[in-house]
Amino acid sequence: MSFEIKLPLFEGPFDLLLFFIERDELDIYDIPISKITNDFLDYLHRLEEMNVEVASEFILVAASLMRIKSKMLLPRPQLDEEGNEIDPREELVKHLLEYKKYKSVLEQLKNMEEGEIDKEKRGNLSREIRLLSESVNVESELQDVDLYKLLKVYQRVLERYELEKNKPTHQVVQYPYTISGQKDFILNKLADSPKLAFTKIIEAEPNKIAVIFNFLAILELLQLSLITMHLGIGFNNFWIERLEEVPAG
Repeated sequence: MSFEIKLPLFEGPFDLLLFFIERDELDIYDIPISKITNDFLDYLHRLEEMNVEVASEFILVAASLMRIKSKMLLPRPQLDEEGNEIDPREELVKHLLEYKKYKSVLEQLKNMEEGEIDKEKRGNLSREIRLLSESVNVESELQDVDLYKLLKVYQRVLERYELEKNKPTHQVVQYPYTISGQKDFILNKLADSPKLAFTKIIEAEPNKIAVIFNFLAILELLQLSLITMHLGIGFNNFWIERLEEVPAG
């Protein structure tokens, strides 16, 4: 027995983010970035399963959410000129508030437009249909066709074809990595070796996406105080070491 999944299509990525915030009753000024990032990526993966093309602005916002999440995992926060900690979510919150403001205004304008349309006087439908039928005379149009007009039509068709053929396409690739999965992968590596170089982790899975997930997993392990980091001197590398668990009490 097969099940059909139907997802609502949102007008833009910020529309989707506002939906998650309102659905889960989240504080827009204190967004749980990890949860909302997971929900956003899960929605994109569902669209891919339904063979729905994902627009470039959704991909851009997904990348921005991942960047904010990685910044929040860094052990050293960014500071402004006065020494205050800079919240990586600040720019996202600003865009969401602006989008929410414009969205409410557009909704009001839409209601006003519908109200004005209802007030427009209605014409004589039968008369308009009769005038249209009289103006559309195929035989008279064919009499005015010449070689120049045919070539112009042919040129426009070719231009439209070239435009469609060269239209950029976007494809979302689902990689077999998760932060939790790579955390287990790194801890298993450290079980075999007390100290592990980051270059060795890269050699195990030498592709860009795996490197990003492994680096984010290391940041989370640092935040959880499960590992420590040693920086090399004069080398573009670092080493990680597992910390011994301190028994409770």
